[in-house]
Amino acid sequence: MANKKTLALSKEQYTNIINTMRNGFEFDGKQIQSNNRIATALVLEANLGIRIGDVLNLHLDDIIQDGERYRLNIEEDKTEKERNFTVPQIIYDYIKQYCIDNNIKSTARIFQITERAVQKQLKLVCDFLGYKGISTHSFRKMYATNIYIDNNYNIELVRQLLQHSVSRTTQKYIGIGTKELETAIENNVCLL
Repeated sequence: MANKKTLALSKEQYTNIINTMRNGFEFDGKQIQSNNRIATALVLEANLGIRIGDVLNLHLDDIIQDGERYRLNIEEDKTEKERNFTVPQIIYDYIKQYCIDNNIKSTARIFQITERAVQKQLKLVCDFLGYKGISTHSFRKMYATNIYIDNNYNIELVRQLLQHSVSRTTQKYIGIGTKELETAIENNVCLL
């Protein structure tokens, strides 16, 4: 999507994309088969906030039990930065069940597919649904935007989760421009 802005998904778009992938659909006179594997990879991107390439390289063994919680420790493909963070129990259980259902060993890659295959399937689904400006990265942007909103607009928290060097990068990433910041400042005035 060179020179096109990738949008964060709304929750409705996310739900529609995943359900359409899981159910299959008819488009341009062709029956498109369901693809739970790609749908699951995108669900993980949206819930872990890691890039699709990192999702596709995951092994169940990459998630380590640390006391009563689970931790994922990976080196990001794009940045080669170490990333160590908590994985919610429900997400670990979801991944584990997917591996059990699909007979995937804990030492094997969970998703034996390429980024290109994911991108092609996503484009097909988005064309069917009439969505523009959506790519695999939209799922990571959705994660970042939801964390930002759900945590009282804490840009520093999102910056740390995405491992951006400066907040300015994070603001641009989730679409907070100068105008939004100025509006927020104006709306916060409380003179007595």
